[in-house]
Amino acid sequence: MLVVQGATATAVVRHRTGEPVVLLSGELPAVLTTAALNEVLNLAAAVLTAEEMALFRNCLTALRCGEKLQERRIEVSGAVLTVYSS
Repeated sequence: MLVVQGATATAVVRHRTGEPVVLLSGELPAVLTTAALNEVLNLAAAVLTAEEMALFRNCLTALRCGEKLQERRIEVSGAVLTVYSS
């Protein structure tokens, strides 16, 4: 599962390989308010399996608590994206 922070919109999609990708707009941790989390979890529920949802919840909890996940930064058209992988 990939969680990408810095996107222009929040979305949950599948990569062409089938791996789930979560795009989060805004800055962390401000974007991870309870209301924002509920919205993104509802989006995710339409795309992710139950097992993937559990993994996604763990990733969000770790990010919200400031835990470090495996990450890399990339630049696309001047926008810097942070990619968290689990």
